Amino acid sequence: MDADSVAWERRSVVRVVPPVEPRKLAKVPFVELADGRLQGVVSSGSDISRVYVSSITAGTHALSCSTNNNRPCGGLHGSACKHLHALAGEAVLQYGLDRVARYLRVEVSEGGSLMGCLNGRPERAQAAVVFSRFLRHLAYLEVPDSTEPLPELHWFPAMAGVR
Repeated sequence: MDADSVAWERRSVVRVVPPVEPRKLAKVPFVELADGRLQGVVSSGSDISRVYVSSITAGTHALSCSTNNNRPCGGLHGSACKHLHALAGEAVLQYGLDRVARYLRVEVSEGGSLMGCLNGRPERAQAAVVFSRFLRHLAYLEVPDSTEPLPELHWFPAMAGVR
């Protein structure tokens, strides 16, 4: 192991991977590949105080979209709603088409679209976990800049010699 990777393992911060292409965060402020899904938070086009938690499950491509308080999206009827299209588009900007397609276990032909290759059906998924994670990320935006470790981010204290 080189010295740089050892030093990185002792920090309480995680390196931020820059997006593949610049993103505008107003429409899709939060997108992640986690828990076996492409998931995130998408702003409502009609109500500034409403957001949707949208997800596409890897492998089955099950589609889910509901408000942060679990009310179903009115546009999700048999095919993907506009929130899911926005989520997929921003995920491709954030992670790149190859990485997102690999994660969802779908093959996108050259020049093809990710959403055009999905064949999933609507399936309810809980929005609370994704929305909670989004709110936690927002809270960190308000933490003052510091080089000191944040106690809540230091999950695994160093325990030299313990096996």
